Amino acid sequence: MQDLICISHLRWGFVWQRPQHLLSRLAEHYRVLFVEEPMTNTEITKPQLAIHVGHTHNGAAVTLACLQQPADHHHWIGHSDPSTQPIYEHLLRDYLAAEEYHDPILWLYTPMAGKFAQAIPHKILVYDVMDELAAFKGAPTALKQQDQRLLQQADIVFTGGASLYRSRAPHNTNTHLFPSGVESAHFARAATEEFARPADLANIAAPILGYFGVIDERMDLPLLAHVAEAHPEWNIVMLGPVLKVDPADLPKAPNIHFLGMKDYQELPGYLAHFDVALVPFAMNEATRYLSPTKTLEYLAAHKPTVSTPLPDVIELY
Repeated sequence: MQDLICISHLRWGFVWQRPQHLLSRLAEHYRVLFVEEPMTNTEITKPQLAIHVGHTHNGAAVTLACLQQPADHHHWIGHSDPSTQPIYEHLLRDYLAAEEYHDPILWLYTPMAGKFAQAIPHKILVYDVMDELAAFKGAPTALKQQDQRLLQQADIVFTGGASLYRSRAPHNTNTHLFPSGVESAHFARAATEEFARPADLANIAAPILGYFGVIDERMDLPLLAHVAEAHPEWNIVMLGPVLKVDPADLPKAPNIHFLGMKDYQELPGYLAHFDVALVPFAMNEATRYLSPTKTLEYLAAHKPTVSTPLPDVIELY
């Protein structure tokens, strides 16, 4: 099989989204290695490359690689971190040689992975722009420059939304609009099957206005607080991990419920009990190029969907 190496800023076992959807399908035709950001490990004394098998929903084989560092690293470490990048490149090259990877397709999801393109010989360099990462909270200051360099180097560029396409197309003539698809049959089950009410919804009365996905600085939390106050008879249910937001800053009201992260397989069972589905992102620089996949997942379940006026949501839906 042809080899494909993907370098991602997202972990395979996190929220199931664009990289997992695409790479699990590509793994039916390619030998796929998914390279995650480094992480610390309190049980080791020297860096090592951890290799695991990634779970897929189609039974395809995806191998995960992750550099594990001793726990004396007290800061966040990501791709291109000068303290880990040379080590990662060395261990990864050794692994690729041992496993006889030859002329792979190199598929990058973050500009911070650009140094791997210099370290790993490859036949095609793919840059898949799924988000405007430079606008995210805590993004490295060099990310925009790294993005520009990678656009110039890439053989082909994909973008996850129309706004991203228009921002990248002038910088690479082989740029293609490739919006994220969804497993429509998976979410359509919310409209066609009878699902028992999840235990943590048992005491939450209808109408339920629901959201699932990452809850981070892109959420319009003041808007949620305002809706909850204006309509105390509505219950707002938020499913997903809270990232880059202090839990103390989350709006608190009797009718706002943060229920935590749910497994991808559980989502139709929750969606079935939503009366309205929400896309409650703030209108700011971090969401300027956002094209939320969850919009299609909600619509696949025939749910009335209410969104803030994100440009891609207006243009596409």
